[in-house]
Amino acid sequence: MTEPANRGNPYPLGLRLAGRRVVVVGGGAVATRRVPALLDAGADVLLVAPELTPALRAHADAGRLRWEPRRFVPADLDGAWLVQVAVDDRAAAAAVSAAAAERRIFCVRADDRVAATAWTPAVTRHGPVTVAVLGGGDPRRAMTVRDAVRDLLRVRTGPLLTPPVEQGPLVNTLGRVALVGAGPGDPELITLRGWRLLTEADVVVADRLVPGLLLDELRPDVELVDASKIPYGPSRAQEEINRILVDRALAGRAVVRLKGGDPYVFGRGGEELLACAEAGVPVTVVPGVTSSIAVPAVAGVPVTHRGVAHEFTVVSGHVAPDSPTSLVRWDALAGLRGTLVILMGLKNLAAISATLVAYGRPAQTPAAVIQEGTTAAQRVLRSTLGAVAADVAAAGLRPPAIVVLGDVVGALDT
Repeated sequence: MTEPANRGNPYPLGLRLAGRRVVVVGGGAVATRRVPALLDAGADVLLVAPELTPALRAHADAGRLRWEPRRFVPADLDGAWLVQVAVDDRAAAAAVSAAAAERRIFCVRADDRVAATAWTPAVTRHGPVTVAVLGGGDPRRAMTVRDAVRDLLRVRTGPLLTPPVEQGPLVNTLGRVALVGAGPGDPELITLRGWRLLTEADVVVADRLVPGLLLDELRPDVELVDASKIPYGPSRAQEEINRILVDRALAGRAVVRLKGGDPYVFGRGGEELLACAEAGVPVTVVPGVTSSIAVPAVAGVPVTHRGVAHEFTVVSGHVAPDSPTSLVRWDALAGLRGTLVILMGLKNLAAISATLVAYGRPAQTPAAVIQEGTTAAQRVLRSTLGAVAADVAAAGLRPPAIVVLGDVVGALDT
């Protein structure tokens, strides 16, 4: 297909992709950043790549997209409305471009914006408003304008009229690390300071549970390190994560360790801070909205309620109650009258519930399980302590999920 001599200015367009096939070729960092926005748009995503990052593999395992673990073939574009090429092999990218041109399908290319027939803009979302900025082929210009628009939108709605004051060791030209809590899943639940540091980062080391749309808004030159820790699946050793944080900071780069929820609530942020401190790297901690409180709240379950519960306890359930490595006093927990919130407990839920009942917690204690809370994929199951493990299995619930036990489960029922 012959390219037109005068390319002209791009024609801005908002694509309504719900239910429509979009093909993504490549399974690396670029695809990791682009796929969440496509899923958020409701696209029927086909991902073609021999290998995937853990974050993309999690989307595939959850059934959010279809993965073909092989190299691209032109027939992959049959029925597609759009294709995004996220590979750094120019010959392979050109082959996808050619197949798209033959079928009159718009093609976004990460490796060559000039050869692409479509560009991805710099995007900011503010409630129902989506602002997309094209910078004439210059991603930095687009990002600068996008950020100015985002700031204007936030000021217009009045939450903050002045920027936050820079604190402590962040003013450091030799590199720094910020441990940032990204919140429980909804990208708008990250704190303003956390978002600001994310926009300033040179390197982002992200867990699987961070909101994917936040990664879509990173500058194109940001190094994205996928430190996903899929439950009971592939995991990057904590020592390797510590090494990456220290090495990048000592090289003079601004590093954000982006973690789901809060950095310290079962997030191993303390280990990362100690590793940085030992290497002389300054660290700033930005607390995040923890899922242990936020997820039940969004699902209609307050962890405390007047006249119902005067206490709540948050416990990790990733170690079985009978394991010699468990640090939890399940007998003591069973005797409490307040709310019990269990994180990372689905795998051991049957053993946990049986142990609590054996130590005296009534089997009829109300229970709620919330999967992927605060996101569009949220599911809520109501049950009792004695039946919850079987009900979760029957419903096919999977991690990440929060378990809440106590009378607060029904406190807001009307």
